[in-house]
Amino acid sequence: MNNQYCKVGSVTPITSVSQAASVLEVMHNNFMEKAASVSGKDTQLGEFFKRKAQSIKKVLESLA
Repeated sequence: MNNQYCKVGSVTPITSVSQAASVLEVMHNNFMEKAASVSGKDTQLGEFFKRKAQSIKKVLESLA
């Protein structure tokens, strides 16, 4: 049997602006959904998710 190796944590670079924008939009939506789902339970966690979504939104606006 042959040994197989992989790089843990290796990253595939995003090559186009449109590809980056779509990935960031998905991340923004995920953080907003997480913030809404924990809004009544844990306010600190909800605020953390909102801040992450806001920072991603700023990056999206700079790409446009």
